[in-house]
Amino acid sequence: MTDLRHHGDAELAPGLVDLAVNVRPGAPPPWLRTVLHEALDQSARYPDGGPARAAVAAAHGRDPAEVLLTSGAAEAFVLLARALAPRQAVLVHPSFTEPDVALRSAGHPVSHLVLSADDGFRLDPGAVPDDADLVVLGNPTNPTSVLHPAADVAALTRPGRVLVVDEAFADTVPGEPASMAGRRDLPGLLVVRSLTKTWGLAGLRVGYALGRADLIGALAAHQPHWPVSTPALAALEACSSPGARAEADAVARELAGRRAALLDALPTGVTVEGDPCSSFVLLRVPDGARVRGALRDRGWAVRRGDTFPGLTPDHFRIAVRDPVTSRAFSAALAEVMTMHHVPEENRCSPTRRRSPTRFSVPPSPPSSPGTPPPSGPPASDWTR
Repeated sequence: MTDLRHHGDAELAPGLVDLAVNVRPGAPPPWLRTVLHEALDQSARYPDGGPARAAVAAAHGRDPAEVLLTSGAAEAFVLLARALAPRQAVLVHPSFTEPDVALRSAGHPVSHLVLSADDGFRLDPGAVPDDADLVVLGNPTNPTSVLHPAADVAALTRPGRVLVVDEAFADTVPGEPASMAGRRDLPGLLVVRSLTKTWGLAGLRVGYALGRADLIGALAAHQPHWPVSTPALAALEACSSPGARAEADAVARELAGRRAALLDALPTGVTVEGDPCSSFVLLRVPDGARVRGALRDRGWAVRRGDTFPGLTPDHFRIAVRDPVTSRAFSAALAEVMTMHHVPEENRCSPTRRRSPTRFSVPPSPPSSPGTPPPSGPPASDWTR
């Protein structure tokens, strides 16, 4: 039985270099820390979600009634499981497993559509059963780092179906070309997002869901009073500002270069699964469980892959870091694989499974006259 409750933080231990968790190291940035510290002075009063809800709505071109603020993205999946009674819930895997856990815990029947590595883990909308009344998809997908085209995601919507798109990593892709966050025209669409990854706020538990007002209202009915803390609300409002969103996009552009440097550094014998577009890559290595253990012995924590439906012990996920760290990791991986005598016939280009890139990085938008640059550290300080 796949351990759906396993997450990357379980791989960590003192002294290990963290490649297992995709949260941005060094975050939150100084300007956001200031916002959080100031919010503590307001914590004697009960939280007021109005300003944060309005800021999130403005950022995505939506009405505040179409925004639900949550205690991290994970709460949205629990609320979904409480509010709906799906007859056939289909989860597209390999993907983040919390929606699976939430639905099963609520007693709902769940089936999986497992994408194939041979197809680069690409979504075929036609493979989803027509009678599925709840479909859950990650985009970009954790752990494959694959970004599905917006048209393919939109093709999954239809009357009578709720389509949940987990966009926890959407802002790691420059320009967010496949985001559905602003789509108000699609029936049953629910987009789930969080501040966890880019802004380094995993411990604060802050996220939100976007959808039609009736669906948002159905989920909200299952929330307790004051579900999001005052500091989390302050972070939501600040990170939804134009300056913060511009900073996140600059960070995503820097990330693209760092990901390319990581892929170039990987040794032969490593298969890069899919076409990575986010802050992590999925690798397949012969005798992967033993290789992962040997890496740990040398001080490297990576995320095991066999707890994701559709993956095997030969898979593991690594976060994109700065080029120096990536080269050091790749050298350690090469040493481990040499020690374990990976057969020559199993050696291959590290990009063998990568499908052609279907997304390009759009140019940075010009700054508006009189608009101050976003505060906080430059994008080069992001060492995912």
